[in-house]
Amino acid sequence: MTKIFLIRHGLTEGNAKKQYCGSLDLCLNVEGRLQAEKLSRRLKGDAIHKIYASDRKRALESARIIFKGRRITRFADLREIDFGIFEGKSHQEITRSHPLLYKRWLSNPYATVVPESESLRDFKKRVLVALKEIVSSNLGKTTAVVCHGGTISIILSGICRSKKFWELIPASASLNVIEYKRNKANITLFNDTSHLVL
Repeated sequence: MTKIFLIRHGLTEGNAKKQYCGSLDLCLNVEGRLQAEKLSRRLKGDAIHKIYASDRKRALESARIIFKGRRITRFADLREIDFGIFEGKSHQEITRSHPLLYKRWLSNPYATVVPESESLRDFKKRVLVALKEIVSSNLGKTTAVVCHGGTISIILSGICRSKKFWELIPASASLNVIEYKRNKANITLFNDTSHLVL
């Protein structure tokens, strides 16, 4: 059996302010580092063969805290989507500046392209190609992938054959697990944050 631990990075100041932080290269804040420490304790007994991470600071920092002393393989194609003109802005700010575009984008993100952004279709193609490479290189093993909420949503919605992008974005420092048996992927854990309340 091939198993993938999909981990969303810990909290950043941008997340705390509810900003869209796609391509912004933010570090974890104090709470985010604490979240990663708690997840590290939870995963201590798991035999994980290889660890991949997006090359954004928040993902790399999370991976280094969670998997202390382990080699982290950077994978740029695991980056979050670039939100274009919405980058660094909050829900309230975008509602004021681009109300109609924002409403269309939230209701149908696959059919709406934000100016200067990466389209959701291109993002999906990029992420699923990266996932396929990771899975094919680690057959029969357990692998950890530390990345972003949107990246994880694309992977999970692909397995579910769903276009519900927003509904499948997990919380910061959450654990999500995919198991592959006979070439079929199953989501066995979604958005688990039980380690954060300890």
